[in-house]
Amino acid sequence: MADPRIIDIELDERTILWRSADIEQERRIAIFDLIEDNHFAPQRAQPDGYAGPYKVRLSVEEGRLALAIRRADDTPLETLVLGLARFRRPIRDYFAICDSYYQAIRQSTLQQIETVDMARRAIHNEAADLLRERLDGKVTIDFDTARRLFTLICVLHIKA
Repeated sequence: MADPRIIDIELDERTILWRSADIEQERRIAIFDLIEDNHFAPQRAQPDGYAGPYKVRLSVEEGRLALAIRRADDTPLETLVLGLARFRRPIRDYFAICDSYYQAIRQSTLQQIETVDMARRAIHNEAADLLRERLDGKVTIDFDTARRLFTLICVLHIKA
């Protein structure tokens, strides 16, 4: 029976040099929410009909995003590689707006926080749409899964 979802997600910690408490919290929430509710269906049919659940490992290798997809028993299925050039700006914009958001939480009015949060959500949503577009034909994911995966892709880009 098909079970098209992620049951475990791992980040390549070698590429992450530092993260603030705020970013660490975003990472924990994204992973928790992703495992609780997601739709992830690789489009390459497996000879034995396997259709989930999946374990996924995200890494950045030579400027490309690698999604290593495995069966629940850890048997490798495939690794998808996506160029990250089209994600550079959304990642940069997302980091900038998150910094503004965290500052606003600490020292701004509720209205200012809501304004910054709306901008943050807009950037996040656009990036999620881009991720879904880039995965089209390779993996079918829902919008919320794309948002959470984009958060984790951003975490992989923290250098110092």
